[in-house]
Amino acid sequence: MKHRKKRWGLRALAVVAAITVMVAFGWGLSTGQAATALKGKFQELKEPSTHVPGKVKLTEFADFYCPHCHRFEQEAIPLLKTEFGDRLEVTMVGFPVMPGKLPTAFEMYEQAKAMGKGDDMRRVLFRAIHKDRVQIFDRLIRESYIKEVGLDVAAFEAGLAGGKPVKALEAGKAWGLRVNVQQTPTVLLDGNIKVEAIDPENLKTVIHSILSADGKK
Repeated sequence: MKHRKKRWGLRALAVVAAITVMVAFGWGLSTGQAATALKGKFQELKEPSTHVPGKVKLTEFADFYCPHCHRFEQEAIPLLKTEFGDRLEVTMVGFPVMPGKLPTAFEMYEQAKAMGKGDDMRRVLFRAIHKDRVQIFDRLIRESYIKEVGLDVAAFEAGLAGGKPVKALEAGKAWGLRVNVQQTPTVLLDGNIKVEAIDPENLKTVIHSILSADGKK
């Protein structure tokens, strides 16, 4: 009986050792395998992946008042949309970095997003700030922009007053701080692939490699 217990103890130790080796080399960890196989310049974060096969989710941490974010909106996003079409989902997270600016534009974006018009409002706000030179969005000024994106003004204002856009903005800022956003725009691909140097060609490379890895599984 003692010998049998000893043999089972040795077997258990062998199983534990085998599992340890597998974990050390990343065997069976599909998230790690996918990330290490990617091409381009990026940083893999210890965050859960949101990847869905055949599609990439691009989350952009951006400041509406940042000229680099405006350029990314005007130049990089259209290029990426043309390249990947429906295989790329783009979402912006408001991350204010420019000093002395009111948060109203970010709250307007969050409210429009909640009403299904986030992309339209994002484009309108970037244009308003960088081309129309609007800096303060009081109630009278924002009315025209709300109508432009096709939303009911009364419902929009009620949503703003309800406080949910403020909470959404704070949650986005907390997320950005957690993943150590140092500059805007900063991009996350599928929740855990961080790209700071916003070069459209590098983004294309990384996204193509993510989608290519799907076909190899």
